[in-house]
Amino acid sequence: MEGTAEREFREYVAGQQHALYKLALLLAGHERADDLLQSALFRLAQYWPRVSRADSIDAYVRKVMYHEQASWWRRRRWREHSTAQPPDTAAPGDLAAGVALRLRLRQALAQLPPRQRAAVVLRYYEDLPERDVAAIMSCSVGTVRSHTARALAKLRASCPDLVSAPEPQGEEQRA
Repeated sequence: MEGTAEREFREYVAGQQHALYKLALLLAGHERADDLLQSALFRLAQYWPRVSRADSIDAYVRKVMYHEQASWWRRRRWREHSTAQPPDTAAPGDLAAGVALRLRLRQALAQLPPRQRAAVVLRYYEDLPERDVAAIMSCSVGTVRSHTARALAKLRASCPDLVSAPEPQGEEQRA
């Protein structure tokens, strides 16, 4: 990489590092997040001159991360398993309750099949429209919808605390 391109690449990574790591953590779990992010950034560095001219560097990195993770899933050299039960829910207002809920959600995500997990993470964590998730996952919008619906049903069953959260009240409420 030349001087200007390398500087731009470093600036991009410095600005997006936290968000990319969170995405890697959700896609791959705690044990593989660093490896996934490193692989994606390596691939981005290889193609930086071409990718940096495009409008959607973030979309490219998300797609690389998804496909890298999918290839790991296919090889099945690792499986993420939760071994410890989450702590009991603490009293309202206690910070431990939020931590416990996040731990249960992370464990519930780890139990989802890989494509369902990716669909939920890309759709709701990354807040991508269905068509973008479909492009990243190389499938149809209908497939994204079915993966998302099945994953949400499993998450609701395994982590019912998320369902019981009150929904925001609007001025116009339907009965």
